[in-house]
Amino acid sequence: MSGNKLWSKAGTSTSELIETFTVGRDKDFDVLLAEYDVLGSLAHTEMLASVGLLSREDLAQVKEGLTTILGEIRAGNFVIDADVEDVHSQVELLLTNRIGEAGKKIHSGRSRNDQVAVDIKLYLRAQILAVKDEVAALFDLLIKLSEQYKDKLLPGYTHLQIAMPSSFGLWFGAYAESLVDDLEVLAASYQVANKNPLGSGAGYGSSFPLDREMTTKLLHFRTLNYNSVYAQMSRGKTEKIVAMGLAAVGATLSKLAMDCCLYINQNFGFISFPPELTTGSSIMPHKKNPDVFELIRAKCNRIQATPNELTLLINNLPSGYHRDMQLTKEILFPAIEEEKACLRMTQLMLSHIEIKDNILKDEKYKYLFSVEAVNELVNQGVPFREAYRQVGNQIDQGQFHFDYGKGLHHTHTGSIGNPGNNGIAAEMKRVLAKFE
Repeated sequence: MSGNKLWSKAGTSTSELIETFTVGRDKDFDVLLAEYDVLGSLAHTEMLASVGLLSREDLAQVKEGLTTILGEIRAGNFVIDADVEDVHSQVELLLTNRIGEAGKKIHSGRSRNDQVAVDIKLYLRAQILAVKDEVAALFDLLIKLSEQYKDKLLPGYTHLQIAMPSSFGLWFGAYAESLVDDLEVLAASYQVANKNPLGSGAGYGSSFPLDREMTTKLLHFRTLNYNSVYAQMSRGKTEKIVAMGLAAVGATLSKLAMDCCLYINQNFGFISFPPELTTGSSIMPHKKNPDVFELIRAKCNRIQATPNELTLLINNLPSGYHRDMQLTKEILFPAIEEEKACLRMTQLMLSHIEIKDNILKDEKYKYLFSVEAVNELVNQGVPFREAYRQVGNQIDQGQFHFDYGKGLHHTHTGSIGNPGNNGIAAEMKRVLAKFE
């Protein structure tokens, strides 16, 4: 049966098979949009009244009814009935059942297309801010750990070969600065999502004298999508750009997770975690597996695939609305939830990280200090190429000895002795301001 649909007409019906296929998983994700659908309707009806398309009496009833529904949504008491197609239909049906004829007037000057568009923009804007907050919290933790462990040395690697001395201060701080650049991308996606498509109708505007600037202000959008055709073209494109921001953060989390998986390995042995944060083996009693980091790595790799999946979905579509866009929700919305969960779990794990002492005392790390030995000769007046040759010969002949017990004295910004955390924190403050 056709059920309750905004677009149903007398004497028509839709077969159950077609209905099931076209609705798909949409209801599952529409519940997430319910709050934003009501907010959009509140702004739209306020505007309708201002241009004379809704009486003040009707507006009062509509506002009271929608506000009640909004409260039910926020209390978790909202569901989309089995015979109702989507969240827009459910809200309008509830409103009409409760306040009567006035509820049937809220769709004037609107298409379901721009309802969906504004709902998604509002939802994505809120979710971007939620991800930003989680990233900022992880950033603060990384800076704190960088300062706390800036004097703890660990080996640095190139090509997965022992290279030069590093420090936990540099390691933690590197990921903090990586998040700064990631938030640059996320902030750009926020600017794209923070534009109002409401009033574009089905993509070609309306003959009603809509005040789109008013709804833009009421919904606290930075500006509007001016062109009605482009407002609809931004569907899918906006989701893809947001996915790029998520993917940037996901790449950093995945790399950090991989480092942790390596560093907890017995052959490295740089870090450890309390037993309750690791898992064991069914047959090997000695195992402490980094399952949390392995899953963060895997989930964030999937998140990095999200922009590609959206590209394949929307690529080469002509202008105008297409039902293909319905699937953006089931691609992007779960990725947002996964990323927030990965950010929280990374914070939990790093809050309990244990750093090993005297890692570089191990004999296998003695060649880490070959560059220090070269630099010491240069400081004594030996030309660099000659110093490099002398130390290289000592290594080849098994005669290399360098005592770093007197300490390493790196002074430039971004080095072991000066990781540059104040500058990194200032950059993060600058980027965070872009979300305000």
